[in-house]
Amino acid sequence: MELEISKRGSAYSSEQIAQYEEYVNLPQQYRHSSKPALDINYLTALHVHQIAYVPYENLVLHYSTSHAVSLNPQVLFQKIVRDKRGRGGYCMENSIFFNHVLRGLGFKVYTVGVKIRPRVGGVPGGNYTGWVHIVNIVTLPSGEKYHLDVGFGGDGATHPLPLIDGHESINLGTQVVRLIQSPIPCNVDQSQEWWVYQYRNSPTQEWNSFYAFAEFEFTEADFGVMNWWTSASMDEANFQTRKVLIVKFLLGKVGGEVERGVDVDGQVNGEGKGKEGIMGKIMLMNEEVKRNDGGKTKVVVILKSEEERVKAFKELFDIELTEEEIHGVKGRIVELKNES
Repeated sequence: MELEISKRGSAYSSEQIAQYEEYVNLPQQYRHSSKPALDINYLTALHVHQIAYVPYENLVLHYSTSHAVSLNPQVLFQKIVRDKRGRGGYCMENSIFFNHVLRGLGFKVYTVGVKIRPRVGGVPGGNYTGWVHIVNIVTLPSGEKYHLDVGFGGDGATHPLPLIDGHESINLGTQVVRLIQSPIPCNVDQSQEWWVYQYRNSPTQEWNSFYAFAEFEFTEADFGVMNWWTSASMDEANFQTRKVLIVKFLLGKVGGEVERGVDVDGQVNGEGKGKEGIMGKIMLMNEEVKRNDGGKTKVVVILKSEEERVKAFKELFDIELTEEEIHGVKGRIVELKNES
């Protein structure tokens, strides 16, 4: 097994892979020891459990002594799995971590850079940015290609999406997502086509184009440049250094299409024992916590102080910070100051 992992280029040993499987409570039929087929069932189970147990969060930028993000796979493994404090990371942390897990399990996978559109009035509406996000592209032994995004946050896909132009699938509640091939408006050469990730919350709404990517591989050198700007720049266009963010997806029983869930007996969305998938999400942005259980998003609480926010990290998101990390937010622009 050690040799198999090293050939795939994973930074993680067989022991670490087993620790990961236990940490995300992966069903036994999808543990490496059960020798599952490298198919969409297995890939979906991994994706669903990854985003349910490893939250999207940027707390290291605000609640730490260094306020710096390490993309070293071993640092990520320690933070996410071994420390057992409910931690995840922002896009590059989660996606690079998951990339090494997938490689260690035998999948053919690489990462690509992504240009996003900032929200305007609550929906994506601005021009495409530079490279600030990454996703994984998996090619199954069958030849089918899938997009896996485990680090985008609230409107991200909750399961693998096939690289099939226009293929629609249910995401969460009434939300439908798809990938289309299309030029992007900021390009001079409109003959260049990108994969564009889109969502809409009902059939009567327009599709929202949220981000775009091409199928060429990004490497560690590219991540270094992206990570520096995203984690350190105080430019107004960089929301990461200006907002405290957490998105935790909620695991439960769901219905719907093949891509959405996996039956607990190991069959994708067949009849019988019920489907396991993402049934909701809970989100924090600065002082506001919201929850969506597959319907309309509702405000849970407005936090008025750092004490309340740190308590919410633990009670609502199962994230536990050290005292040193908690004090790291002092003097930062995101600090909540109790004015009562």
